[in-house]
Amino acid sequence: MLDIQKFREGRFKEDRIGFALRGENPTLLTRMKSGFVFLMDAQFLPGWCILTAYPQVSELNNLPFDQRNEFLTDMQLLGEAVAAVTHPVRINYSILGNTDHYLHAHVYPRYHWEDPDRLSKPAWFYPAEYWRDPQYQINENHLELAENLTARLEDLSRRYTR
Repeated sequence: MLDIQKFREGRFKEDRIGFALRGENPTLLTRMKSGFVFLMDAQFLPGWCILTAYPQVSELNNLPFDQRNEFLTDMQLLGEAVAAVTHPVRINYSILGNTDHYLHAHVYPRYHWEDPDRLSKPAWFYPAEYWRDPQYQINENHLELAENLTARLEDLSRRYTR
């Protein structure tokens, strides 16, 4: 469950995985077979989540084939959960590794209310103020969203994975 006070303190940003392993990462939604699901700090696209592989590797190709499939299956299940909860126009999936050099996937909804010029481009093109503006940082308004995402994701994981 989201802990808004711990999020605002920000200590977890030093070691998101370590804090998740100790149950202290306030953005952690759930643990999946291939890693952890976190709610993105900036929620200007409500429902944006990140699946981070655990144990950590630098890229998808560094995983054995069966673990690659687990990661990609978990990513797809996360997308299905985000879509079910947020009812977007579509879901975008991004595995980059340019800034954070470990395997993680951004799974984020795109909405009809977005400016058409923005909707046609990757979310990375949103202006910097969207990423920093306090109104878009995780807050009390995101508690229900986080609970719904977690419940849906855990339900999907039980149904589709062994």
